[in-house]
Amino acid sequence: MMTNAMKEFSLDDLHLARPSKQGAALRDYDSVRRAIGFISEQWRTQPTIEAMADAAHLTPDELHHLFRRWAGLTPKDFMQALTLDHAKRLLRDSASVLDAAYDSGLSGPGRLHDLFVTHEAMSPGEWKKGGAGMVLRYGFHPSPFGMAVVITSERGLAGLAFADEGEEMPALADMQRRWPLATYIESFAETAPFAKRIFDSTQWRADQPLRVVLIGTDFEVRVWQTLLKIPMGRASTYSDVACKINSPKASRAVGAAVGRNPISFVVPCHRVLGKSGALTGYHWGITRKRAMLGWESGQAAGE
Repeated sequence: MMTNAMKEFSLDDLHLARPSKQGAALRDYDSVRRAIGFISEQWRTQPTIEAMADAAHLTPDELHHLFRRWAGLTPKDFMQALTLDHAKRLLRDSASVLDAAYDSGLSGPGRLHDLFVTHEAMSPGEWKKGGAGMVLRYGFHPSPFGMAVVITSERGLAGLAFADEGEEMPALADMQRRWPLATYIESFAETAPFAKRIFDSTQWRADQPLRVVLIGTDFEVRVWQTLLKIPMGRASTYSDVACKINSPKASRAVGAAVGRNPISFVVPCHRVLGKSGALTGYHWGITRKRAMLGWESGQAAGE
C-alpha cells in the first residue's frame, strides 16, 4: 500500500503525462544520446563543439544550452567526464570509499547530494516463487536517460528499466521475465511519485529515503547492497565488490549479478567499471551508462 506521503505526490506528478513535457524530455535525451555516441568515439581527438553539435543535429548554441540544462555542465566538461582519465580518478580510492561505507554503516560516505535509499530484501522463499502472489504496478515515465519503466510493489520500488523510443514494451517484457508469475497492473498515477523521487534531485532527502525492495538470490542481493554503498561521483570495480562480499575470486559472478540488477540507476550498477577504468557492458546500453555518469558529474559539480 502506498504511504500517505507518496500519495501526496501523485496529483503533482500528473504533469509528467503532458505530451509537451514528456516529448521535450525524450527529445533532450535523444540529442544527448547522439552527442554521447559521437564523443565516445572521438574524445581522444577532443572534437570541437561544432563537430559535437553536428552529430547531435543541433547548432553549437543549442547543444551548449541543452547540456547546461540537462547535466549542469558545458559540452566540454561533459566530454571530460566521459574520458578514461576521469574514470581512473573515480576509481583511484574506490576501495577506501567502500571501506568507509562499511565502517560507518551508512549507505555511503559523502552522499549529501545522492539519492538516499532504504532497502529490504525478499526472502529466498519468496524469490523462488517467481513472483507468484505479488502484485506489481508499472508505468512509463520520461527521464534524463530516455523512457523509464518504473515497477513498484506494496513494499517499495521493485524495478527500474530504460528504453529508447519505440522500445518501451520490450523493456517491460524484459523486466516481467524476472518475475514471470507476478500480476502486472499498469498505473501511471501510482508509479509517478517514484519517478519524481528518482529523477528530481531536489527530492533527494535523507529524512525521506526512497524505499526499494530487492528481489533476487542471496548472492545477488549481497552484490546489490554493496552497489548501494558507492556514492555519486565515485566508482568501483567488480573485483572490489567481490572482496567486499567476502568472495574475492567471484568477480565474474559479481559481474553477472550486476547485469541482473533490476533497479537500474537507483542501485547504481553504472558506477562499476573495469579495473582499467574502462566502461564495460550495461544492460540498457553503454551509451546510457556514459550518460548516467556524465549527468551525475554535473549534479555533483552543481552542489
